[in-house]
Amino acid sequence: MTQRSKAATVALWVLRVLIAAAFLAAGFMKLSGQPMMVAEFDHVGLGQWFRCFTGLMELVGGLAVLIPAVSAYGAMVVLVVDIGAFVALVAVLHMDWIHAVVIGLILGVLIYLHREVFTSCKAPAFSSRPSGRCPPM
Repeated sequence: MTQRSKAATVALWVLRVLIAAAFLAAGFMKLSGQPMMVAEFDHVGLGQWFRCFTGLMELVGGLAVLIPAVSAYGAMVVLVVDIGAFVALVAVLHMDWIHAVVIGLILGVLIYLHREVFTSCKAPAFSSRPSGRCPPM
């Protein structure tokens, strides 16, 4: 391994850990019923079930980001949550939205850095069949 690839690996893990920490903390806040989260989801008007669903997606995505084989898929899950947060911040809550954009950009970089998951002939970690572009086995 060259020094550059070690540095890239370390940078990738730093991104993974930071994203995971942010979404695990946010998911915990939602699932533990923190008053601020309850009030925000009341204001959005989608009900408290949606707070629990969002918190669960943040926990699942945050944990998946830390598992290299499914890191890109976890990043995509939390990117969907982040896009929803952006829409809620702009359209309903009328709060600062720049952090949602920054997190979305970081998630985009993380997904891009894992692009080989989507272009390789290897089947996804959770599938027993090869992907459509691979030669038959």
